[in-house]
Amino acid sequence: MAKKTKTNTLQIKLVRSLIGSNKEQIATAESLGLRKIGDVTIQPDNDATKGKVAKIIHLIEVTEA
Repeated sequence: MAKKTKTNTLQIKLVRSLIGSNKEQIATAESLGLRKIGDVTIQPDNDATKGKVAKIIHLIEVTEA
């Protein structure tokens, strides 16, 4: 029987402005659903999400949801 684990999701909150960021960083934030400061999104904890987070880690807060 497989162990029950906590759902593997990340809560991502935009805490710094996208003004002054390059186009790739803005596109990455928008692909996560973050447009304005204070926006929060729940994303699956997988390699694709981790790669996006790594690109804009200086703009966001990440917690386990």
